Amino acid sequence: MLVVVVSGVIAVLIATGQGSAQRKVAPQSAEARAVTATVTTLLAGIPQRGAVLGRPTAPVTLQYFGDLECPVCRSFTTQALPSLIQRWVRTGKLKIEYRSLETATREPEVFADQQVAALAAGQQNRMWNFLETFYAEQGEDGSGYATEAFIDGIARQVPGLALARWSAARGEPALAQTIASDAQAGANDGLNGTPAFLIGRSGSSARVFEPTSFSEAQPFDRAVEASLAS
Repeated sequence: MLVVVVSGVIAVLIATGQGSAQRKVAPQSAEARAVTATVTTLLAGIPQRGAVLGRPTAPVTLQYFGDLECPVCRSFTTQALPSLIQRWVRTGKLKIEYRSLETATREPEVFADQQVAALAAGQQNRMWNFLETFYAEQGEDGSGYATEAFIDGIARQVPGLALARWSAARGEPALAQTIASDAQAGANDGLNGTPAFLIGRSGSSARVFEPTSFSEAQPFDRAVEASLAS
């Protein structure tokens, strides 16, 4: 049953991501509703707190540095990540922390707007719903698709998100400071591309992890196994 669920999630997310260079997902469309249902199923029952997905007591932490307009991040998020969530996060062995690192978004102000929007959703413990939906519906690189209307449309696809509260939170200076702190943390570890990863035992120093593939779960599985055994 686990294989069937994961395969279904991956199939829907990949199908939505493909063709994004030719079209966008229309708000309130059947395709948008399918993305929302798939993301909800993937994350159902898994604790979220701010930028962290997974049980607070999980023994291993994976830090995922991403840019919401990064196409390689989309490949990782739609192809490898669902399996990791089902195998490791759902079972309480791994928690994943999303961190912002500007690499693909061409305008710094647009990068800040979309990342702050994700962090604002995190104040209601729905950041991962926002992230997964954004990546699934990511548009053509360089097309300027990430408008305020697009970001608002992503938020409206997040079940249970209080939109007025989310909108107000986007103006909080602390969220912009979080983005700056993430960038500094990435620079300290020599990260200059996305997706980028740090992994290690929770509460201990993390090491830079460079997977051999961003679209396959196996390199990440081995890294989690090694961290659990350490």
